[in-house]
Amino acid sequence: MKAAFMDYTGTIVQEGGKEMQETVMTMCQNSNLHEPKTLLKEWWGIVKRLEAESCGDSYLSEDEIADRALNFFVEKYQLKADLEELHKLIQGFWVNAPVFSDVKEFFEACPLPIYVISNNGIQYVSRAMELNSLSPAGIVCADMVRAYKPHRELFEKALEVSGCAPEEVLHVGDSYQSDGIGAVSAGIKPVLIIRNGPNEHPEITTVKKLSEVLDLLH
Repeated sequence: MKAAFMDYTGTIVQEGGKEMQETVMTMCQNSNLHEPKTLLKEWWGIVKRLEAESCGDSYLSEDEIADRALNFFVEKYQLKADLEELHKLIQGFWVNAPVFSDVKEFFEACPLPIYVISNNGIQYVSRAMELNSLSPAGIVCADMVRAYKPHRELFEKALEVSGCAPEEVLHVGDSYQSDGIGAVSAGIKPVLIIRNGPNEHPEITTVKKLSEVLDLLH
């Protein structure tokens, strides 16, 4: 192995934080969806659908997807709130979401260069890395290839940036669909991190904490 690829949201940073909490609270208080869990499920469903439809000439940035998702809530759930302020909160989430407790230790202990692969814009991911004193060897984002995970183009770009062959890296992520299937499509070994809950994908190597990945980097 010559490098480790890592997903961003759900692997390095949590899907939470004060900006996310404020976004959900504001939307619940000002729409027909008042249950946070229901609202979040609907939100992520819309975002993932738009990402899946966004590729090449039809590519939308994450900022554009966020605007479309907010407008969907306006139309379907009568959201009445300042959309510009909500968008700023979402941008704040992309930057300020708290890192998982095992991330810094992994970055310090990993003997190989780490490349972060994310659907989020590089301006947000790079700022988050800086704020958390994390120093990846590179950051590869969807904007670079105009496609989101699990499209293989994003993983192939990471191989190009790292100068590695598929068999020389592994990709650590929390999503079977985005990270697992996406990595396999590019010939890369996937590792799923499942910090809580059962392993529903026994055909893929899984870990419960990032320190377990160190034993796989041989």
